[in-house]
Amino acid sequence: SSPSILPVYEKYNRRSHYVSISMSDRSPRLSYAANIYHGIDLSRFTFAENPSRDYLLFYGRFHPDKGAKEAIAIAQRAGLPLKMAGIIQDRSYFESFIQPAIDRGVAEYLGSVGAESRDQLLGNALALLHPINFNEPFGLSVVEAMATGTPVIAINRGSMPELIDHGITGYLAGSAEEAADFIPEIKKIDRTVCRKTVEERFSAKRMAADYLALYKQILA
Repeated sequence: SSPSILPVYEKYNRRSHYVSISMSDRSPRLSYAANIYHGIDLSRFTFAENPSRDYLLFYGRFHPDKGAKEAIAIAQRAGLPLKMAGIIQDRSYFESFIQPAIDRGVAEYLGSVGAESRDQLLGNALALLHPINFNEPFGLSVVEAMATGTPVIAINRGSMPELIDHGITGYLAGSAEEAADFIPEIKKIDRTVCRKTVEERFSAKRMAADYLALYKQILA
């Protein structure tokens, strides 16, 4: 939550049952009833059994926080094609750092993709690059990529170590340079484990069950 709203929440600590979406997003000023991770509808994400795995992917908002510029640097360092998809939230940032890479043929921008294209784009990627520059409370694109079997290489901050099991479903890096160094290792990741992790920990069914259990606990 934004620090500016915390004083309001804090007033209702004794009367409310706050739920965090990750442990990293918790405030020491609030009392929490539970931590319940977001869940996704797995029927909308197909496990890619025979992916092409011939490109890296950036999938998210084009804003300094999300690390699109860093994703380009990682792909260049690795010598691999980069596909990019998402809404342009910061036009100045996009034109300064992303458009030049597109013009040079270093990256391909696909715009904001629909559900079917998203499924194929995520599933066929060698890895999703998630080099965030902020403490992200939760990364839906991380979970969505893993649902298709695609591992994730992310910067180790915010909720990332809660979502990604280092060396099992992806890699957690301390910098863009280190992230690029993990790319040669990415094919060692078992894609079926990525999918299974989402089924067990990040499905909508699991999320609903956790909330129902919490409601019953509160009402008991």
